[in-house]
Amino acid sequence: MGISIYLKDIGRGARGARPLSRAQSADLLGRVLDGQCTDLEVGAFCIAMRIKGETPEEMAGYLDALDARLARLPASGRPVVVLPSYNGARKLPVLTPLLALLLARKGLPVLVHGTATEDARITARAVFDALGIHASPAGQPVPPGRVHMVPTEALHPGLARLLDARRAIGLRNPAHSLVKLMNPVDGPALVVGSYTHPEYAESMAATFQLTGTHALLLRGTEGEPVADARRTPRMDLFLHGRMERVQEAQTGPLASLPALPASVDAPATAAYIRAVLEGQLPLAEPIARQVDHLVRACKAIEAAADSPSLQRLSA
Repeated sequence: MGISIYLKDIGRGARGARPLSRAQSADLLGRVLDGQCTDLEVGAFCIAMRIKGETPEEMAGYLDALDARLARLPASGRPVVVLPSYNGARKLPVLTPLLALLLARKGLPVLVHGTATEDARITARAVFDALGIHASPAGQPVPPGRVHMVPTEALHPGLARLLDARRAIGLRNPAHSLVKLMNPVDGPALVVGSYTHPEYAESMAATFQLTGTHALLLRGTEGEPVADARRTPRMDLFLHGRMERVQEAQTGPLASLPALPASVDAPATAAYIRAVLEGQLPLAEPIARQVDHLVRACKAIEAAADSPSLQRLSA
């Protein structure tokens, strides 16, 4: 069937392009994910959207297409904390596995999904492997108190292929935003969304509100969903489409810097994580605060299942 009908609208440049409706966007991405397009059309889609930019309505439509196709994990006994891990480590160690293991210690089920999008970066999956935690199948539920690492290709091969287009084109495409917004769980879940640039904070917040996704949004460490260990970022919570600021950004000069591993490679990062979990090194305050906010948010999701009114979480 192809997507030329949509390329005519989105491919007219930054000023001439027209936004698609939610239904049109769902149909467009569905065709891309289902392999109904040529490589040339997929490349044109990626470049057109990179120039035009995505609207919240378009992102909601793309998520609709994904929701209908993902190999979703079954619901767990508690809300699943979803940690999308796609950026990896460049200058700072990737501490997404530390966040995941801390949340599991609190009795929460934790899903980490991701794939390598840049060859030069150290991925969370490499750190998990160094910790002895290996990939899990997509069709299994995550028990409370456990961490499952699921590769993107197990959730949907077409989504992984679209992410991989970056290697050929050299530019991000809507898939790189989608993976940080989607909920691959067929049940209660809390998505931890992260961004690197302020404009993405606005579009992600609008999409979470439009789709009614339970989420915590923050500026993560180099795009990973874990708070920067050096300075507490702003954190916004979304429950049933309602936003509440649960953490203000830290201001002013830093009194001291936390002890972080000298190298960002997987063995050094895994050794650091073990030392923190065993109490040999202190847990960085920003990550501790993020854990507290996520635990309280999951309790609020559980309470909301029994009560229509949501409790405020900023106490």
